[in-house]
Amino acid sequence: MSEAAGGHTIDSIRRTLAARFAAAGLDSPELDARQLVGAALNLDLTALVTQGMRPLGTDEASRIEPLAQRRLAGEPVARILGWKEFWGLPLTLSAETLVPRPDTETVVELALEHLSASGDLERRLRLADLGTGSGAILLALLSELPNAFGVGTDISLDALLTARTNAIRLDLASRAGFVACSYASALAGAFDLIVSNPPYIRGPEIADLAFEVREHDPHRALDGGPDGLDAYRALVPQAADLLRPGGALVVEVGRGQSDDVESLMTKAGLLADSTTTRSDLAGIPRAVMGRKKP
Repeated sequence: MSEAAGGHTIDSIRRTLAARFAAAGLDSPELDARQLVGAALNLDLTALVTQGMRPLGTDEASRIEPLAQRRLAGEPVARILGWKEFWGLPLTLSAETLVPRPDTETVVELALEHLSASGDLERRLRLADLGTGSGAILLALLSELPNAFGVGTDISLDALLTARTNAIRLDLASRAGFVACSYASALAGAFDLIVSNPPYIRGPEIADLAFEVREHDPHRALDGGPDGLDAYRALVPQAADLLRPGGALVVEVGRGQSDDVESLMTKAGLLADSTTTRSDLAGIPRAVMGRKKP
């Protein structure tokens, strides 16, 4: 074993790093330290615990410090690691994809709730995820729907490559296709379910976003135009035309946008009201659904 780095053990370096993160005002210092030390040493949570008293070698410390500096500079842990878990699935990220967030799981939950109520969970379904990014929503749904086939669209070829890579790693590639286009503009046929987490931040508000989001998420995946609704104006009519009778469109929305998006769905001929929304853990309406008349 190499010489211990300053007398540190794995556990003490983790605690020291957590204290540095806390002093810097980071939101989750303990979790961040655990993830970064684990990544640098290639240790999972169990190994971090069982090997906690092992002296840390100088070469090991040299792998931890660059990651610590990146976090202290405001880079999100998911960007440093290059992946993020969503719906229990590890998803590779790229510069052209958002970091998947827990709020977006409300879209998956509402979509599955709709399919369950319709008795369609085991049926052969055709899905579309508009602006798929890393493929998070699409792949989460395919992991729950064994007989479904899904198409993910994005204007970024790099994002589509990332989504395709994730589909292959999760053994879902045989049931997933990817198309370069704006929302549903290149799609045809009929879909049972269409989902989307489009850009919905009001343009003037992007400057006020948290540093980790403002500086590290792709702006075109954030900027929803002056009122945050530009993407919905484009994708809602497209989706309404592609849905089968009885099919559903489920989208993520920002704070205070649910009523406006419901109105856009109603204008496009879909059935939508406050009973077809799901709120996030903060109680904010986050997922909105519009159904096509049977």
